[in-house]
Amino acid sequence: MRIHKEGYATISLTIVVLLALNLLAGFFLSEIHLLRQLLFVVSIVLFLLVLQFFRHPQRKITRNEKQIIAPADGKVVVIEETQEDEFLKDRRIQVSIFMSPVNVHVNRYPMSGKVVYSRYHPGLYLVAWHPKSSTENERTTVVIENGAKTQVLLRQIAGALARRIVCYPQDGWMVKQGEEMGFIKFGSRVDLFLPLDAKIKVQLDQKTRGGETVIAELA
Repeated sequence: MRIHKEGYATISLTIVVLLALNLLAGFFLSEIHLLRQLLFVVSIVLFLLVLQFFRHPQRKITRNEKQIIAPADGKVVVIEETQEDEFLKDRRIQVSIFMSPVNVHVNRYPMSGKVVYSRYHPGLYLVAWHPKSSTENERTTVVIENGAKTQVLLRQIAGALARRIVCYPQDGWMVKQGEEMGFIKFGSRVDLFLPLDAKIKVQLDQKTRGGETVIAELA
């Protein structure tokens, strides 16, 4: 199993803290064997949970300029027409994917093209499924324009647990569908804003796999 580079520091810190706790337990609780054993088991479980969160599985990417693919693993929680006012300034179909702490948290480009807009916005930490999380939570917004001048906006949103969003692209970058765009730590959400004539290929509550599940087909 590969581990994502964004997890190296967190995993190292987890090892140090858990090791220190177990060494202290061995010194101060030397006579309470059951408690020491319980702490050891809990430490192993916590370490494995942190390790699985930063897993980075390989995905088979099939690029298609007419398709929008899932930017993240998770569950589709929103499919609706809405107004996008940060950059596009028009009506769009919003598709939102919620990532629980057990999902892979690597984010991927939904299509190939040029990054025409990339911005970070500080904000609140409402639960990721809250209706206002898309506009009030800490977030990053990335807009990609393909060769046909179609623009798709993607928004990474921090949740109640996610306190760090990593977003790699900068204005002017040329990006490829399915490649890494960033990472969000410990539970979060990704919103896609698609053209109104896009044919949506997913349903509410459907599970998605980043880089593989087809979200929509462009006209």
